[in-house]
Amino acid sequence: MNPDSWSVGRLLQVSGSYWASCALHAAVKLGLFSALQDDRLTAEDIAARLKGSDRGVEALLNAMAALGLLAKVDGRYANSPAARALLCSESPNYIGHMIMHHHHLVDSWSRLDRAVATGRPVREQGAAPSAQWRESFLMGMYTNAMATAPHIVPAIDLSSRRRLLDFGGGPGTYAIQFCLNHPGLTADVFDLPESRPFAEKTIARFGMEKRVFFLPGDYHRDEIDGPYDVAWLSHILHAEGPSECLNILRKAVSALEPGGMVIIHEFILDDAMDAPLFPALFSLNMLIGTPSGQAYSQKQLTEMLAAAGAREIRRIPVTSPTDSGIILGTL
Repeated sequence: MNPDSWSVGRLLQVSGSYWASCALHAAVKLGLFSALQDDRLTAEDIAARLKGSDRGVEALLNAMAALGLLAKVDGRYANSPAARALLCSESPNYIGHMIMHHHHLVDSWSRLDRAVATGRPVREQGAAPSAQWRESFLMGMYTNAMATAPHIVPAIDLSSRRRLLDFGGGPGTYAIQFCLNHPGLTADVFDLPESRPFAEKTIARFGMEKRVFFLPGDYHRDEIDGPYDVAWLSHILHAEGPSECLNILRKAVSALEPGGMVIIHEFILDDAMDAPLFPALFSLNMLIGTPSGQAYSQKQLTEMLAAAGAREIRRIPVTSPTDSGIILGTL
């Protein structure tokens, strides 16, 4: 980011950008876009559908219209094409789960200063997440993966591979997409038992019940029976410190047969650790939410893979919406 481009106006715009975020979160949480669907309604009509106050709903509607997510004509509101496609819960491209996951993070982000001062997370660690929190997280991961998979899956040649381990795979989106692109491939999605309903629902959605299977377990504690010939680790290392990452990679490698492939998908920082912007901010998200997690640089991930026993390590060029990247090694 060019330091000369900063001004009072731009600084204040960044400082207050959470206003727009919180307004969007509220609209999704209340089901505003889903309530509108294809209709064109007055504020009073929408308030009645949402069982909200006329004053509050009208103010939120006007804010969404100012953002361009709603069209307001002659006092009536309608979804924009983008809102209809992405923010109505019945749409196959709905991203509301990820938006609600962001909403659930707002409280801890508001205490970032405390995390920076102490070096410890401010998100509660002991209690299990609520069912709503977990659904938003897992289905948000599904949404992100569906947006990113078209950029990533074609870039990785698994045509000679037969059995994939989706390590910490959540709803199993990538396992499904790899199998759809490689007819000879089967996959196991290894994750906590709580993820099973979401994974099996996703697997069934794509009709992949005979090729993609859920394998319950905890990769911190449980051993994994192989052999597999490819291990896929997507967005799990950033939740751990360097020593835990190395242990996870060693466990994944131990489940592979000779010649196996291990693939890391992460938000990858430059080696100077100060760019790109999203991975740098994501490191702060790990600071407030985990004891030792962070975004890692290409150099760090490459060294971890080598220490775990991989060789012929290389970065696969891909373009993704969130500056994620792929680093691949073979045994």
